[in-house]
Order: sequence, then structure tokens, then C-alpha cells
Amino acid sequence: MRDSSKKDFVEALARGLEVIRTFDQLHIKQTITQISERTLLARPTVLRLLITLEELGYVRCQDNQYSLTPKVVDLGMAYISALGLYGAAKPYMEELSQQFDQTISLAELDGSDIVYTGRVEVPKIVSVGVTVGARLPSASTALGRVLLADVPDSQLDSVLSIPTMSMYYPRTQFTAEQLRPRLEKVRANGWAESDEDLQYGVQAIAAPIRGEDHRVFAAIGIGVHISEVPKNSMREKFLPLLLETAAKIELDWHQCRKLPNSTAALSMDGMQLLHLRRSSQ
Repeated sequence: MRDSSKKDFVEALARGLEVIRTFDQLHIKQTITQISERTLLARPTVLRLLITLEELGYVRCQDNQYSLTPKVVDLGMAYISALGLYGAAKPYMEELSQQFDQTISLAELDGSDIVYTGRVEVPKIVSVGVTVGARLPSASTALGRVLLADVPDSQLDSVLSIPTMSMYYPRTQFTAEQLRPRLEKVRANGWAESDEDLQYGVQAIAAPIRGEDHRVFAAIGIGVHISEVPKNSMREKFLPLLLETAAKIELDWHQCRKLPNSTAALSMDGMQLLHLRRSSQ
């Protein structure tokens, strides 16, 4: 149990949270005595806390054993709701970044460009130098191709005809006709790649993140220098974990969207805020 000398410290709240934290995969159901032993709190104190948590809907009691209810998810999802999609994605992006020792990016489509709406950086002497808010032509990037693959074919020409706002000139320019076979491949595979299309020495893979309507609204990806990561490693080593990470982000995002009273906060994702800032200028 944590002690604090601050005069406004609410000990009862701290104890209640400590009780919640005693539940885990090895302690799904617990008696009052077990919780008392794990928190070092007196049994009467534990009982009062459990009665309060049960009244609030965070725990349930059956056969003198207590367990958490799904309502405790609200406590964690409130944090995710406040941060939007990046809030849901960030923990998984950080985990993936540590596994690969590479920067992980989150992007959304805006006109013919992708806009980076989240990044977990790994400092490197030689790196793919983009930051949150940076724009790149979508057709030349793996992230962009994931997003363009979900654009109806009848709209592809008009989307690509929108003038880019990127300051970066890609190594390879693609017309809609040149891009269509690549996008068909993306739809069939469920992921995209680019091989030095953006600039010499840079390869990338990306996976889609879908909303409840199954439409792709964001993409997560990894871009690396071929001098550091062999091309076959991208598919064999990186791709399976990237797809797994995208699926986890989707699941958390969908659960977060279903929480009561979260619709307004969650509707303000990165791209909507970007459009609001533009319209106010």
C-alpha cells in the first residue's frame, strides 16, 4: 500500500484501486482473506471496499469469491478515448518498436497525401526523417497504398489528381493506371509494401486499421533502410507481427468506441482536428 504525505491524498481511493489491482490472470477470483493478504489491509477494510466497488458495478461476488466485471475496462478506456486513435495504438506501437528496434508510424489519408498522425521513434544516425504532421504522396508509400486500396476504383483518379501538399518529391511517380495493379495486390494480400519508390534505399510495409464498418481509415507501418534490414526480413520477420499489432489496435479501438458517453470525444480523431484547424484559418 502506498503512503503519501500530501494533505489532499485520499487514502480510501488509493486502497480501492489497490484492491482492483490485486486481480490478474492468476487471481481471477479471490476471497476477502486473499485480498487482505495481498494488500496488507485489514479484512473489515477490504470488505467495505469490496461492498463499495460492488455497488458501483466494478466487482461481483459469488460463493464468497469476488471477481472484476467488464465495467473496469471503462477506467483504462477513458485514457484511450481522450487521446483518440493514437491513444489506442500507442502502447502496441511502442511494443512493436522495441521488438524491431525500428520506428513505427500511423497515418491517415488526406487528399492525395498521407499525413502522419502518430510516431514511435527509435533514434538512429541514419533514419527516415518524418515527424507527426508530415505529409508524403500516398501513391509512393506503403502506408498510402493501404489507404488508397480502400478508395473505390471510380474515385481513384480524382483522389490522385488532388495537388499534393507535401514538400517531398518522391523518387517514383505513379499514375492511377500504374497504381491499380498494385492496389489489387494490396486488397488480395491485406497489406502493402514499397521498395525504394519513395527514395533510394528505403523499403516499407504497412497494414490497414479498419473501423466498425470495415472501411480502412488508418494504416500502421514500418519504413527501414535496406542497408540495415534485408528485404526478405520485412516479409518473413516484420510482417506477421505488424499484422498482429494492427488487429490488436482495431480491437481496442472498436471496444473504446462502444463505451457509453465516448462518442463525442472519439469523433475528434487526428484527421478531423486537422480539418477543423484548416477551416478556422
